[in-house]
Amino acid sequence: MRIGELADRAGTTTRTLRYYEQLGLLPARRAGNGYRAYDEEDLRLLRQIRTLQDFGFGLEETRPFVECLQAGHPEGDSCPASLEVYRRKLAELDECITRLQDVRAQVAGQFDRAVRARDGLAAEPSGQAPHCELANERAKE
Repeated sequence: MRIGELADRAGTTTRTLRYYEQLGLLPARRAGNGYRAYDEEDLRLLRQIRTLQDFGFGLEETRPFVECLQAGHPEGDSCPASLEVYRRKLAELDECITRLQDVRAQVAGQFDRAVRARDGLAAEPSGQAPHCELANERAKE
């Protein structure tokens, strides 16, 4: 198949395919007429790359998976190098999740303090609730 058909079937652009060729992720084969020639295996490589990118992997992180497929393995993640990329990505994701949980806890703490202060439940150092004119006006109604 030619580059346009491959791009359509893979849901990408010809420009992207040329870029992948430059990076060595997609083989650059030429037919007798000089046009780029691709097959179903190339489509499989592209699908692997796209799936990993959808998961947040960078292009260089997809290389071991592509190389694994090109070596004839049935799946791109059946090689040790691919498994190592998975390990690194999982560690990265775990670190992000931990940071997000910390931020969430801080925001939840700020929210709780703000609600308590608004409702007059938080004591000032003097032992008195914070003064809010708007709250006092509503209490009179």
